[in-house]
Amino acid sequence: MEINSSFYRPHRRTTYERWAASVPQTFRFAVKVPRTITHEHRLRAAGEPLDQFLLEVGGLGSKLGPLLVQLPPSLAFEPGVADRFLEDLRRQTEGPIACEPRHQSWFMPEVEGLLDRLRIGRVAADPPPVPGADQPGGWAGLTYYRLHGSPRIYYSSYDDAEIHTLMDRLSLRAARGSVCWCIFDNTAAFAATGNALTAWEG
Repeated sequence: MEINSSFYRPHRRTTYERWAASVPQTFRFAVKVPRTITHEHRLRAAGEPLDQFLLEVGGLGSKLGPLLVQLPPSLAFEPGVADRFLEDLRRQTEGPIACEPRHQSWFMPEVEGLLDRLRIGRVAADPPPVPGADQPGGWAGLTYYRLHGSPRIYYSSYDDAEIHTLMDRLSLRAARGSVCWCIFDNTAAFAATGNALTAWEG
């Protein structure tokens, strides 16, 4: 499960603790990094809000899965800024991190090397905001798909054949040691639940 509400507003640590207590031991939550960090600070001078966010999500304990860093489409790759933020984030957490850039400048070998070095997986998104964004990248130890619905974003459902093809692809990556996540975000017409069940059933 991906917690998306954390992008819009903070949750108390006790709220995360309650969620953690409500699920089985093997359950994991992915949590989206707040927009104050990614869209308002734009990764600059974000130490204080990042510290607060990590303190809050620490309430999930062993139930914490990937942290999702979704970047605004207007945020171009700046080596100094990106390096500092991602290195700071990696220093503070040993857990999985997924980065979802949406500007073309992030899709180049320099960025791939940075993400791989810091053990950060690049999100594969559908529909892709820029060419290449529909394929996973960065560190191969984490594969993270976010499926928003295509051709109509947030509304369109995926047919069974599309889902089965993707599950086969994820199975191959998992066999190579990658931890795989697949999030259906096509929720506007309630397609996500059915698509997720199809994926779960294989």
